[in-house]
Amino acid sequence: MADEGSLDAVDVAELLDRAGFDADRSVLTRRQAEVLALRERNVRQADIAELLGTSRANVSSVESSARDNVEKARETVAFAEALSAPVRIEIAAGTDLYDVPDRVYDACDAAEVKVNHTAPDLMKLVSDHAGDAVQGREVVAPILVGITGTGAVRVRRSE
Repeated sequence: MADEGSLDAVDVAELLDRAGFDADRSVLTRRQAEVLALRERNVRQADIAELLGTSRANVSSVESSARDNVEKARETVAFAEALSAPVRIEIAAGTDLYDVPDRVYDACDAAEVKVNHTAPDLMKLVSDHAGDAVQGREVVAPILVGITGTGAVRVRRSE
């Protein structure tokens, strides 16, 4: 087998089949999935272009569109999970990040949902996933913290 990053090392059709890719159920086209699969294995865009009989610029465009579609799909899943989460806590702008864990724990207790994060871990998770809605210790833009039935924490801006 050739080194990773070589076209000889990857059978893209087999790779997509093993991963369960179904173009009829995916937000990605088959071409986008092929390009992503190869790029994730460090195959150069120029080599992919040669394999697919197209230009490197086209491969770059397909890859960019694919990554945009993946991000949109992730955002859609996060939105759906936030809507259906049994615990949803709206955190207003101006809230001290240190107050968030107690609000989450209280809401989870009331809903009999277990969250498996310590207060410091929960603050970091909220801060990391809220993006620029949290600056330092302050929530500067409203966020929604959702806790799924399995205790997974989902954070998103709510404005």
